[in-house]
Amino acid sequence: MSADTAPIGTLIRGARKAKGWSQPRLGRELGLAEGKGTAGPGRDQVSRWELGGRVPTYWLPYLIEVLHLRVPDSGGTSPTDPEDPEPGDTVDSVIELSRRDVVDRREFMAASSAYALAALGMPDPDSLLRRVRQKTGGKVQVGRGEVAAVRQMTRSLGDAAAELGGGHARHLAVRYLHDDVSTWLDGTWTEAVGRELFAATAQLVHLAGWMAQDEGNQGAAQEYYAHSFRLASEAGDAELAATALRGLAVQAIDLGFRATAVRVAEDCVNQAKNLDDPRAVAYYQATLANAAALDGDRTTATRSLVSSQTSIERATGAPGDSWASHYSIGRWAHEAGMILAQLGDYTSAQDHLHHALEIHGLDRRRTRAIVLADLGTVRLRQDDVDGALTAWNDFLDCADGIRSIKVQDAVHDMRARLYRLRDVPGVDELDDRASAME
Repeated sequence: MSADTAPIGTLIRGARKAKGWSQPRLGRELGLAEGKGTAGPGRDQVSRWELGGRVPTYWLPYLIEVLHLRVPDSGGTSPTDPEDPEPGDTVDSVIELSRRDVVDRREFMAASSAYALAALGMPDPDSLLRRVRQKTGGKVQVGRGEVAAVRQMTRSLGDAAAELGGGHARHLAVRYLHDDVSTWLDGTWTEAVGRELFAATAQLVHLAGWMAQDEGNQGAAQEYYAHSFRLASEAGDAELAATALRGLAVQAIDLGFRATAVRVAEDCVNQAKNLDDPRAVAYYQATLANAAALDGDRTTATRSLVSSQTSIERATGAPGDSWASHYSIGRWAHEAGMILAQLGDYTSAQDHLHHALEIHGLDRRRTRAIVLADLGTVRLRQDDVDGALTAWNDFLDCADGIRSIKVQDAVHDMRARLYRLRDVPGVDELDDRASAME
């Protein structure tokens, strides 16, 4: 077998043995080549590479350097296993993620609680400074104009997704990240511009994750959220980092990973402990309350919900540009209502949902549709069948044309509940309307 056709693991093993190195020695040499000391890959990780169980996507350039490998252009590289994310250069990792999503269209692995927890240890705050020092010629010069472009595009795509669902424009967000932003990330910039660029990209990557989740692609969403957290942490933006953790926590809640949801939500709150924006604090505390309610921890859920309410009631003035700053009293009332419903207080839950819809208002059609669906369920649990049917009819009116897995799930949930009401006048007509949306 020639070097041009040998699997990468065979090449690594042969070159390591030719040098007389053990697997731990190779790991130490890789750590030194990376510039972070001897704390490189461990023996188990090197063994997996050599046996073909993992492909060293991040470490391949350092393997080529220390072992003098001759690797064909195709390289045989593949994305890292999301069950065991490797630390590495954030820019390279984000570019690879967007490339997989745009070019290869590979299947993402299912979301897991292990990956969500592993993401908490990924950030490397010093890497941005290292990238500034390592800049070479021939790369595009990036300034605040490019940063402003990323922010504007994120706002525009986010507005469309919030109105019509994540399934409508996700391909545009990913294509923009892959074709334009990745070039700027790998360009030349000052430290100050670099931090702004990383922060702006963290928002775009978070949006791509939210869109993927709302489209039903949980594995892709999880990877995007983790990368958003890493970008935000390296940029030194605690609010964006906390918001990315909130994305992971909400996903864990939706998937039923109760312990993981609480763990990540607690980290989210801790990440934001020094923030003074009451909207952001309310946003994260409500997430912890939601996770605790799912886990059956009434004490923590109630305490966090009260803290969230105190903060949102302090919020005044127009919202800022960040994701968390758009957390309105109406959105809080919806989330609080569903937490209360989960705790069994359906009367208070309905009051909160009424406030979300009628008192404070909701300016996004997708959000309003989901609240109406939830309101129908809460009314049904209070034996208010007529009220439930009214809310669900309004829900279908609002949901028409929205591409969102949450809206689809709400339709399925509603139809399942309608089955035992099939003898009630108007139910057959409502069910027929819902069936047309599936």
